[in-house]
Amino acid sequence: MRNKVRCLIIGSGPAGYTAAIYASRANLEPVLFEGMQPGGQLTTTTEVENFPGYPEGITGPELMEDLKKQAQRFGAEIYPGRATAVDFSVRPLKVTIDNEHVIEADSVIISTGASAKYLGIPDETKYAGQGVSACATCDGFFYRKKKVAVVGGGDTACEEAIYLSGLADKVYLIVRKPFLRASQIMQDRVKNNPKIEVLFEHNTIGLFGNNGVEGAHLMKRLGQPDEQKVDIEIDGFFLAIGHKPNTEIFKDYLKLDEVGYIMTEQPTTKTNIEGVFAAGDAADNMYRQAITAAGTGCRAAMDAERYLSEKGL
Repeated sequence: MRNKVRCLIIGSGPAGYTAAIYASRANLEPVLFEGMQPGGQLTTTTEVENFPGYPEGITGPELMEDLKKQAQRFGAEIYPGRATAVDFSVRPLKVTIDNEHVIEADSVIISTGASAKYLGIPDETKYAGQGVSACATCDGFFYRKKKVAVVGGGDTACEEAIYLSGLADKVYLIVRKPFLRASQIMQDRVKNNPKIEVLFEHNTIGLFGNNGVEGAHLMKRLGQPDEQKVDIEIDGFFLAIGHKPNTEIFKDYLKLDEVGYIMTEQPTTKTNIEGVFAAGDAADNMYRQAITAAGTGCRAAMDAERYLSEKGL
């Protein structure tokens, strides 16, 4: 493993691997560290049907393995390990891997992704990929003519409920509070949608089913004298309580928004630190799709190549 590189890519997934493909073909000799979840969020998705070039669909892990092999074919060096600290105040830039190995880099592409927030109930893990999802756009197609539930009360939850209502027969929107936090226009759309039933003051306490999710155990007015257990029959359970970008180690150097997403100089992937670029879900709080992440990975590699060329590095 080299201690000094021209282009260091932190994180895998569609953004990181695509950046590695483009950086390799531009002779940047990139080194990529795969991070906590090699392959990113897609490795938890069973079937991917909306990535171009796979007419029959493909599993998330297989798709990521294909992208990884493509990058390696062009010479990208890919290693396990995650970035645990950075120093972007010096040149070359410094990145610490697994708390011990320091690598110097002329350019850094950040593709550390984001993690969906979960409720923290054991059944979410038990039924992961078997009815539990954190992405309606990714998985909604599998629930045509079925019953689903969305957890959350903000704009994202309302958007996902509306999206799913175009596919499913029935959508429950499970809201902890007695009101929606979403913008008025989204609230109106939900209320006027005959397929969506909003369950205010309901908490999910468990899921049940033999072959995947078949229903949810809810508690109405949890902790109140009149609390009441309610069971609903559903085939899919969608979480829409937000994402947390994996950007904690960059906060002392990079401009982040209030949630923690890396802010870039649109339309480029440049950050406020010269030579540091951000791609994928770490810098995208809107689309969060494999194909859009791959697109920004391409752009980040091209931005890095231009930067290195201009600097003569």
